Amino acid sequence: MSRDHVQSAERTDAEAAAGALTGAETPFLQLLARGASADAYEQPVLLARAEGRSAEAIAALEHAKLLALRVRAELEGRRRREAELSALFETAHDLAGLRDLDAVLQAIVQRARSLLGTDVAYLSLNDPERGDTYMRVTEGSVAARFQQLRLGMGEGLGGLVAQTARPYVTDDYFEDDRFQHTHAIDAGVRDEGLVAILGVPLMLGHHVIGVLFAADRRARVFEREQIALLGSFAALAAAAIDTANLLTETRSALAGLERANEIIQDRSAVIERASDVHDRLAELVLRGGGVHDVAAAVSQVLDGTVEFTEAGDAPATPLEASRAEGHAVRHEDDWIAAVAAGGELLGALVLRGHPGLDPVDQLTLERAAMVTSLLQLARRSAAEAEQRVRGELLDDLLDARDRDPRLLRERASRLHADLDATHVVLAARLDGTAPDADQEAAARRRLWSAASHLAATRHGLAAARDGGTVLLLPLAPGDTATDVARRTARQLGTAVHEAVTVGASAPVQDLAARPDTAAAAYAEGRRCLDALRLLGRPGDGAAAEDFGFLGLLLAGDRDIAGFVDRTIGRVVAYDERRGTDLVHTLDAYFTCGMSPARTKDELHVHVNTVAQRLERVGRLLGDDWQDPARALEIQLALRLHRLSARAQH
Repeated sequence: MSRDHVQSAERTDAEAAAGALTGAETPFLQLLARGASADAYEQPVLLARAEGRSAEAIAALEHAKLLALRVRAELEGRRRREAELSALFETAHDLAGLRDLDAVLQAIVQRARSLLGTDVAYLSLNDPERGDTYMRVTEGSVAARFQQLRLGMGEGLGGLVAQTARPYVTDDYFEDDRFQHTHAIDAGVRDEGLVAILGVPLMLGHHVIGVLFAADRRARVFEREQIALLGSFAALAAAAIDTANLLTETRSALAGLERANEIIQDRSAVIERASDVHDRLAELVLRGGGVHDVAAAVSQVLDGTVEFTEAGDAPATPLEASRAEGHAVRHEDDWIAAVAAGGELLGALVLRGHPGLDPVDQLTLERAAMVTSLLQLARRSAAEAEQRVRGELLDDLLDARDRDPRLLRERASRLHADLDATHVVLAARLDGTAPDADQEAAARRRLWSAASHLAATRHGLAAARDGGTVLLLPLAPGDTATDVARRTARQLGTAVHEAVTVGASAPVQDLAARPDTAAAAYAEGRRCLDALRLLGRPGDGAAAEDFGFLGLLLAGDRDIAGFVDRTIGRVVAYDERRGTDLVHTLDAYFTCGMSPARTKDELHVHVNTVAQRLERVGRLLGDDWQDPARALEIQLALRLHRLSARAQH
C-alpha cells in the first residue's frame, strides 16, 4: 500500500473517531429526556460493543454515560427535595385552611410515608384521661391488632420518644433493648411485620402530645435528612392538633356563654385573619418569596413591624425560651418567635413595639416563624447544592479529568464563572488546633462553607482539598495575587472567627483550554501557604512575589524577570534613562567585598565617584539595601540580570 493510501486511511479513522466522540452524548441525552432508569444507560455502550465500534468511540460513550448518570442523580436529588418542600408547603396550606383535623393528619401521614419511602407510617396521640397512648392515624398498615393498639405511658419505642422528647430510631425493633418491650406491643408489631422504626415527638410547647412514626418491614438505616423531614411533618401535625384544639375550645365556650353571638363573631374574625395570613404565606412561599417577604406580609396583618434577625442579633434569653416552648415570647414591648428546625436555631421573627397581642395573632406570628424556617431550609439546600456543583467543577479542573473546553465553559457559565478570565488559585488552611477530630472536621466544614460563599459572591469556585480549602477567584483590574491572598485571608478569618492562612499562585489564564494549569497553580499556592506557616505568619496571605529570591523557588513558572525587576529594576531603569553605570558600579562593589576603596581601583575612578554612585543607589533602592538579607537578594538579581543580558546578545 502506498504512503498516500496509508495517510488517507489514518485520516478516515481519525474523522470517524471524532464523529463518535461528538455524538457520544446523544443517546444519553435522549435517556435523560424520557426519564429512563439507571440500567438503561448501559444499552448504548453494549450496542456499540456489539456493532464493533472503535475503542475511542466506546470510551467516549463510557465517559458520556458517567456524566449522564451524574446529571440524572442530581436531577433525582432535586426532584426529591422539591417533592419534600412541596409536600411541606401543601401541608402548611392545608393547616392554614383547617376544616377537618382527621383529613389533615391523614394527609401528613400519607405524605411522610411517600417521601420517606417506608412501608408504613402512623401517628399516635396521648390520652390524658386514660393515661395511655392510642393509634390515631395509620397508612400502609394491614394488621387489625396493630391499628387498634393502646400503649401504656412509657412503653415501647414511642414511650422512649415521649419521655426524652427526642427522635429515636431502631434498625431492628425486637433486638433493641433501649426501651420497654411488652407482649401487647410486640405482638402488634410482629403482626405488622415491622423491623426498622423511626419515631419523632409531636410537641406543643415543651409537652409531648404524641409520636409520628415511619417504619419498614426490613432492616433500614434512616438518614439525618429523613429524620429532619419527619420532624417537620410532626411539627405540622402538632400545629394542626393545636389549631383544632383552639377551635374546639372556641366552640365549647360559645355553647356555654350568654354572649355566644358576640364571642363567635369576634373569634371568627380573628381566625379568619389568621387563615388569611396563612393563605398569603403559602402563596408567597409557592411564588418563591424570601424570609423578608414573610416578615413584610405578617407586618401588614398584625399592624406592626415584624423583622427577621439572625440568631446572634436577638436577645438570647427570650429566644431560647421561645425555642424551648415552641411559642412566641414577650420581651419588653416586643414579641420574639424562634425560627428553628430539627433542633437548630436559624434566627427569629421579632414583632416590634406591640406589647398587647391577641392569642391568635400570637399563633400567626408562630406560624410565620415556622414558614420562615422552611424557607431557610430550602435556601440552605439550594446553597449546598450549588456549593457541591462548584466544588465538583474545581475538582475536575485540578485533576484534569475533563479536558473538553466547551463543556468546562458551559458548566462554569451556569455558575456565573468565566474560565477565560484571568484567575488566581488560592490554598487556604486554618491555623488553630482543634481538641478532637470531630471539632477539627467541623472547623474545616465552616472554612469550606465560608470559602464557597466567598467564591459564589466573587464568581469563582471553591472546594475542600488536602485538609483545607482551594479557591479559584478572578483577578480584578488593578489587583495583584498578593492583594487577593491577603483580602481572602482576612475575609475567611472573619467568617470563621479563626486565623486562616492563604497562599496564592501567580495569575493564570486559559483554564478551560489547559486544565493542567490549575493543578500547577494550586501546587504553587500550597508552597506559598507552607512558606507562610514556616515563617511564623499565621492568618496572613501572600504570593510567590512577596518572598524575594525565595519566590523563585516557590513560583511554578520561575518568574526570573519579575524578580530582577522588583529587586533592582529602578537602578536598571535609571541607567537606561540617564546613560549612567550604576548597575556596573553596584556589581563591582559587591565583588570587592563592599569596600569603596577596592571598588574605585576596580572601576578606575575616584573614591568620591564611587561614594556618589552608591548614594544614588541608596536613594533608588532604599536605606536598607546593604542589610544582609537585601544585599543577598540584590547580588542574586545582579547575577541573573548579567546572565539575561548575555543570553540576549
